Amino acid sequence: MEIERKITFEKQWFYLDNAIGHIYGTTFEVTSGGNLQPKQEVEETTTETKEAGTDNRNIVDDGKSQKLTHDDIKALKDKGIKGQEIVQQLIENSTTFRDKTEFAQDKYIKKKKKKYEAVITIVKPSTRILSTMYYAREPGKINHLRYDTLAQMLTLGNIHAGNKMIVMETCSGLVLGAVMERMGGYGSIIQMYPGGGPVRAATSCFGFPKPFFDNLHEFPLSKVQSLLSGTFTTETLPADPEENALGEEESNGLSEEKQTSLQETEEEPTPEAAMEINPTEEQDTMDVNAEDVEFKENKEKENKENVREKQMKQWERRKKLQEAAALLREKNADGLIVASKFHPTPLLLSLLEFVAPSRPFVVYCQYKEPLLDCYTKLRERGGVINLKLSETWLRNYQVLPDRSHPKLTMSGGGGYLLSGITVVLDKGKSDPSNSEALKMEEPSSKRCKLQDLPC
Repeated sequence: MEIERKITFEKQWFYLDNAIGHIYGTTFEVTSGGNLQPKQEVEETTTETKEAGTDNRNIVDDGKSQKLTHDDIKALKDKGIKGQEIVQQLIENSTTFRDKTEFAQDKYIKKKKKKYEAVITIVKPSTRILSTMYYAREPGKINHLRYDTLAQMLTLGNIHAGNKMIVMETCSGLVLGAVMERMGGYGSIIQMYPGGGPVRAATSCFGFPKPFFDNLHEFPLSKVQSLLSGTFTTETLPADPEENALGEEESNGLSEEKQTSLQETEEEPTPEAAMEINPTEEQDTMDVNAEDVEFKENKEKENKENVREKQMKQWERRKKLQEAAALLREKNADGLIVASKFHPTPLLLSLLEFVAPSRPFVVYCQYKEPLLDCYTKLRERGGVINLKLSETWLRNYQVLPDRSHPKLTMSGGGGYLLSGITVVLDKGKSDPSNSEALKMEEPSSKRCKLQDLPC
């Protein structure tokens, strides 16, 4: 949270300054100027004799049932009248409200409260809240990964504390954050990323403490093949940045000495010119030269600090890359999660080399066809069992007294999952020459049946 930062949400803007210090789940009311004020709980007075109609068949929605106009409502807002009072005036000035059924009246009140009452509740971020929000507002950023499909991935991947997981995702860091939340800061995670660096926009929204990121490592996909072939080296890693800084300081010192000697030779005036210079001019030139020297020295110090910071960041980044490579070389990961926009077959076949036997893996894709290709390639390759291609089906229900029913609108699809368990790969079966010989040879059961047939 940042102080004096304007937040815009659902056509409402406010500042979170007054929310600091309150617990999660606190409900606030947005006052004038965008300030938050904790809402006081008011007991709703329920009258036993509530006027309501038997049905809505005679109600016509012609737009003339409400006596208050938009200008009247705007004037009420400008006067500082709270949303609850505005809703009450809307009910009183509605000619059809008493003719509606009790359920329709509750629905009308709920709709008007949502529109005119500026009330917000601050909740603790979680996987369910963030996945629901992303899927409802920006599903393209998470590859249309639905929240129930994400829950299936965490279950099939056997994510728990103490695991050593490999995560490859292009869902803005949502899958990575879900895995980190499930592991609770215990264990290690290696994030494989394409391009120049990992994207963790959704991960930062979880608000994890710093210890959660201590065991989070990252490794580029472009270096996977070199790591598998054994050509990946860390010889390009620089030495300790302090040594580099000392060397640079020495070289800078020599260059500074040369520059000062050149400046002295250039600035030595001839005796004739010295006779012409007045004392006041000499003092002015001395002051200007002193200011120039100070400015140059400050600029050189800033440049040195910037160079040193860049070197430190590069050294830390390469050190983390070395640690991630060491973890992958052990080839004993406890699971693999893949949820990306790329074709899953080459990703899965290369990353399975780093997973230990008898460990689960899960692959998500928005479409079924890439996973069918991946399923076929894994069957031909071997080394996996219990391969399953599944699709989760979700329907939301409205649960209210005397009116519980499935909602009319539902999600068309939440993507597909390919899951399985790794086993020790039989090198004999994976040999292409051996596989051709097995294909040429007929099964024993078939030979027996052909021999038993009468001529």
